[in-house]
Amino acid sequence: MCGIAAVHDRRPTPERLEEGRAIGRRMLDALHHRGPDGRDDRQVGPTWLGHTRLSIVDLAGGRQPLTCEAVSGSRWVAANGEIYNHADLRARFAAEDGVAEDALFATHSDSEIVLHVLDRLGTDGLHRLKGMWAAAVADEDGGLVLGRDPLGVKPLYWAEHDDRLLVASEIQAFPAEARPRVEEFPPGHHWSSSDGLVPFADLRHDPLGDGAGIGPVFTTREEAHEAIRESVVESVRARMMADVPVGVFLSGGLDSSIVAAVMVRLAEPGQVIRSFAAGTPGSPDLVAAREVAAYLGTEHHERVYDDADVLEALPEVVRTIESYEPTLVRSAVPNHLLSALAAQHVKVVLTGEGADELFAGYHHLRDLEPEALADALVEGIEVLHHLNLQRADRTSMAHGLEARVPFLSRELLETAQRVPLAWKSLGQDHQARAQEKAILREAFEGWLPEHVLWRRKEQFGDGSGTGAVMARQAAAFVPEEEWGDVRFEGLPPARSREELGYQRVFAEHLGGTRAEQVLGRFATV
Repeated sequence: MCGIAAVHDRRPTPERLEEGRAIGRRMLDALHHRGPDGRDDRQVGPTWLGHTRLSIVDLAGGRQPLTCEAVSGSRWVAANGEIYNHADLRARFAAEDGVAEDALFATHSDSEIVLHVLDRLGTDGLHRLKGMWAAAVADEDGGLVLGRDPLGVKPLYWAEHDDRLLVASEIQAFPAEARPRVEEFPPGHHWSSSDGLVPFADLRHDPLGDGAGIGPVFTTREEAHEAIRESVVESVRARMMADVPVGVFLSGGLDSSIVAAVMVRLAEPGQVIRSFAAGTPGSPDLVAAREVAAYLGTEHHERVYDDADVLEALPEVVRTIESYEPTLVRSAVPNHLLSALAAQHVKVVLTGEGADELFAGYHHLRDLEPEALADALVEGIEVLHHLNLQRADRTSMAHGLEARVPFLSRELLETAQRVPLAWKSLGQDHQARAQEKAILREAFEGWLPEHVLWRRKEQFGDGSGTGAVMARQAAAFVPEEEWGDVRFEGLPPARSREELGYQRVFAEHLGGTRAEQVLGRFATV
């Protein structure tokens, strides 16, 4: 997990390249929090690449930007995220060449596999990378390739400015004068200086990207239970890949509790699984998380906070998540405080993000007809990259912590799409209990206490008690006399005094009216 930046000059001269390096290094300064363990940059032809590193895999040899002479010493990569199947691809490529892996690969870093995939398969091969990633690959001849994982778990933004293409992991890294042109790089796409922007993933019809489409619909609930359980276990197993300790965010709700239960079962002998929870005193999340941690035997840690802690954190949270949407801010506050706690003990955490989108866990989905529900679920997955995933990435990376999301593997997405929609709806006669995500709950019977397994869903901001704090303190965000009279140019009218307060922080953070006119689209649902 890291921060990346790139400056690609379309009119490279020695003077412009020197200026571009200075721009890039200032951009990298703004991404230090994403990679506090190291920093490096390199000029590769007309492209400057920069990288701040959070050391997770190959602690000694994974410094970036990196290259590999066995592939092409003129091509360099700067990548953010984790590629979980890099070991499988390494073994396959070495076997194809009839050589030992060490003869083919320069490092043990998962990011190096990007160079080998491009060398062997071209940009069409990027669909084979399984994980959460965003990457920039430059070569001395002037070529540049950008790519982002299909679900957009890892962020990437770009902008054209002064005949340069600027690229970075976060909006705040861009120079103020370039921010009016900043756009989000679309998930599941690659771009090259030769071919332009090209999609390589189709989550609706071919989530695995292997051309086989979606498998047959499950015909029995038992068949679905087994497939769901196997997919979840394998997704968690892949995301426990690390050369550093791995923990879990545990709210006591269904999704994070399942992840924690699987991690405990997969742990090596003597391996400690550390769990982390946050909330106001006596909040439902804290109480439930304690019970689950005790049941599973995790080493449990808590961050208990009050109204004053929430109000103090709010401005930093808005700046961190680069959004002013109230529900996102509310859920980000406990994430922010939780990440600060977890970063004192681990460098990687697994979370329960994504299960609601796969298995219809939201209350507003309960009355939809099957066809409408199918569309709503896929649309929910497709927009996660600028909602919950943006919140999860920013709040964790602000503290040098990597958050991994096992429910959002493409394999699990394909499995979930094979579950009949009627089994995802609420209140079917054959369900043991009329409850959202019943099929997921049934798949993990016996893994958790029964009442935890069937605990009703609460939004993170509500279960942690943060929503109640916001309700009590809304008047503190904006004075009464300003409500209705203040509006920030380029942003939609605030729906509440609370949202107007967040808009003010957001606008000030991103630096003026020109930025607001463009960046408002990144901050709204």
